[in-house]
Amino acid sequence: MERENNKILDDGKRSLEIEIETLQNIRNILDQSFVGVVRKLVKCKGRVVVSGIGKSAIVAQKMAASFNSTGTPSLFLHAADAIHGDLGMIEEKDIVLLISKSGNTPEMKVITRLIKEFGNYTIALHSNQESYLAKQADLNIYIPVQLEAEPNNLAPTASTLAQLAIGDAITAALINAKGFTKDHFARYHPGGSLGKELFLKVKDLVDPQKKPMVTPSSTISEVIIEISSKRLGATAVVDGDTIHGIITDGDLRRMLQTGKSSEDISAAEIMSKNPKSIDAEDLAINGLSLMRQNNISQLIVLDGQSYLGIVHIHDLIKEGIN
Repeated sequence: MERENNKILDDGKRSLEIEIETLQNIRNILDQSFVGVVRKLVKCKGRVVVSGIGKSAIVAQKMAASFNSTGTPSLFLHAADAIHGDLGMIEEKDIVLLISKSGNTPEMKVITRLIKEFGNYTIALHSNQESYLAKQADLNIYIPVQLEAEPNNLAPTASTLAQLAIGDAITAALINAKGFTKDHFARYHPGGSLGKELFLKVKDLVDPQKKPMVTPSSTISEVIIEISSKRLGATAVVDGDTIHGIITDGDLRRMLQTGKSSEDISAAEIMSKNPKSIDAEDLAINGLSLMRQNNISQLIVLDGQSYLGIVHIHDLIKEGIN
């Protein structure tokens, strides 16, 4: 059993070594053709149509998704579907990026010829410099692959990894060339954690139906009921339009530890004065930072000078802000 386990481990390491070597070879031969591809895509007035077949189609789909999420309008076109009607997706100003290891599959030959007839600019990612695709494309990136990372040297492994890596390299270069920033990225990912960090405001997390508040003269029983009913672990102590303090679950526990009768204590006597607050228009991520800096779990939320409610650290974490 140990010998079999060692053999499995050796096979895995050998596969990784082949793929690492493949990526190193590509890095070492990357030349001005890569620069030409990036410059051409930066100037594209239409979309980047990315196409392939088999495993290369999966890479093409991921590449199109990466382009779209980083400011380069793109769409995926499966080469087999293209020759059965989907070529109509391609518009006049689109650039077509074709991915194929051999560059000689029947579908790739047909789609390359037809796109050339349409007059669209074509870019090829391939591993065969003598292929039909390499000779017909307007611009090429050669991706040398000596061995696939599996024992039979048949299943696309190192080759698809190499294609994927080149796609990521193009994406990274386009991001810099276009001046695509973190703020731009967030606009395309408003539902993601980054988007929320850059756009979600404190006011978006405050429930207007949950606005815990007591007066300075409120009894401890009233404080407990208010905290329990609003489920935010705290209540503001308010007199008119003025916030005098905040009472948290922790304040109540500390009061009980003193042994004093709660009947003789008012909210003003156990509240924490000068509570930390944040403006409703401030970013939620800043609220989380303020809580962590002060080792607290709640913040008073203000709309100008008016008390709007309380935001709890759990509200922020639940939104994926951390």
